[in-house]
Amino acid sequence: MPIFYFHLRDGDDLLLDPDGRALDGPEAIAECALAEARALISDEARLGRIRLEQRIDVEDADGHVVHSLPFDRAVVISGGHR
Repeated sequence: MPIFYFHLRDGDDLLLDPDGRALDGPEAIAECALAEARALISDEARLGRIRLEQRIDVEDADGHVVHSLPFDRAVVISGGHR
């Protein structure tokens, strides 16, 4: 099974995934990226600030981006009452 790397990008900053994950196919890659983005957003929410300008880029072993998930596409925001 191929290995894919889930890198976190925030503007010019990059947090590399050194280990990667063995996944089988585009659907598994998309599901894993969505779960990771939501987990990171959840952690940020506990601290009181969510940064939706971040994204997860998934690269194959050759360094090609095979999937990209901006955080603003990982959640639905409703309400907005202050």
